[in-house]
Amino acid sequence: MDSYDDRGVGGRDGRVAGPDPGAVPTVPDPRAVPDPRAEPGPRAEPGHRDDPEPSRIPSSSPVPSPVPSPVPGKGGAGGADSRAGAGSDSRSGMAGLSFPYQVAAAVALAVIGLVTCTQLAMVFLHVAPSNTLTKQHGKGVDEWIYPEFEQNWKLFAPNPLQQNVAVHVRAEIAGPDGRRTTPWMSLSGEDGKAIRGNPLPSHVQQNELRRGWDFFLGSHDSQNRANGLRGTLSEQYIRRIVMLRLGEHDYGGTVERIQVRSEARSVAAPPWSDEKISTKPSYRVLPWWNVTAADLPEGSADPKETAQ
Repeated sequence: MDSYDDRGVGGRDGRVAGPDPGAVPTVPDPRAVPDPRAEPGPRAEPGHRDDPEPSRIPSSSPVPSPVPSPVPGKGGAGGADSRAGAGSDSRSGMAGLSFPYQVAAAVALAVIGLVTCTQLAMVFLHVAPSNTLTKQHGKGVDEWIYPEFEQNWKLFAPNPLQQNVAVHVRAEIAGPDGRRTTPWMSLSGEDGKAIRGNPLPSHVQQNELRRGWDFFLGSHDSQNRANGLRGTLSEQYIRRIVMLRLGEHDYGGTVERIQVRSEARSVAAPPWSDEKISTKPSYRVLPWWNVTAADLPEGSADPKETAQ
């Protein structure tokens, strides 16, 4: 059988067979149409495929040639570079330093670690409740902490705040009609009014009076006697705060003397609690203080002249 008989191509003589007038035209099989780019080859034997073998099809991309692998045991540029890179990686960091620099770096790290551990231990002892260590070495802890590392908090709160403390003041005014004493005025209440409802309250309104009074209590005994220089400084601080607040009011005369007291009220129990707590106020009244020029705000006149 000829491989071109079914495709409408003539036999061996090369003649093209014409159409049969009496034959019904049929649609040629598209798979049977020969590729015009293909060259006619010899007659295929039965059972032999006309498709060329895959190994004989030319490839458009060149085949990469195999790269010879380095032979173990033989030195070369590649082997030397790889060994040099491995050596540089293994000697990074402190290992890459010379021995004297390694010793210096180790000593520096040891000193930094020792100082860090000491700082953490001192801060812990400072904020911790009273214990054997703080009783024996409290002075050394305070010398380490103050003034740079002062902490205004405690690790535990053995005595949480259960009282509302307010600071009051009254003044003795010398006017044209003689001397008179003003009623008690709550300085803490004025600060509370300024803070309440204010999204950005002043730091002075929040902490100046409170911390000043805490400073006074911590540097005086129960009889209001100063404990050294800190007690004297706390008195001056309180007098200046009071005169600043009184300067905002017009009393129609000169402030000759001032007196300060604190009012402490226990916090009432919540409604759901059956605990009975007395909310009766207790007072700590300080003696009268004579107002001097050092107690007045900067730029103010002498109190004998005006303090309206």
